[in-house]
Amino acid sequence: MAVHTIFKEANFKAAATYSGDQGEQYATLKLEGILEAPQNLCVVCDTRTERGHKLGRHTMPESAAYSTVCAVQNLWLAARAEGVGVGWVSILDPVQLRTVLRIPEHVLPVAYLCLGYVDKFASEPELERFGWEKRMPLETAVCYDHYTEDTAS
Repeated sequence: MAVHTIFKEANFKAAATYSGDQGEQYATLKLEGILEAPQNLCVVCDTRTERGHKLGRHTMPESAAYSTVCAVQNLWLAARAEGVGVGWVSILDPVQLRTVLRIPEHVLPVAYLCLGYVDKFASEPELERFGWEKRMPLETAVCYDHYTEDTAS
């Protein structure tokens, strides 16, 4: 499959940016399921759509892409509830992906997903399980509260 070839080329370039133990570890990570997954889905966002009469996009045109990302998250959660695994393949050259999938220039590729039923879901994210990254503790999240009594009146 052409998308798998794009992944392999991009992954080779990404792997070259790591060295030593990290490079060895990178080589062992499962970063895609393009050929194994029974369903691949490329989610895109038409940046020129008139749908919704451009509500909210006059001042923040990127909100269309953000809404698309939210739709991917909703798909992910719904899929998991049904026992379907979702993998987001982000190691892809977007120019090559556009060419292979014939995505017009004004249409933004947002996500390339691999979907399929899984035997079980792990209790922690795979990259954490393999020691690549750790989740930040919730207490490290930063919240800025700009509302004060002075600004309320």
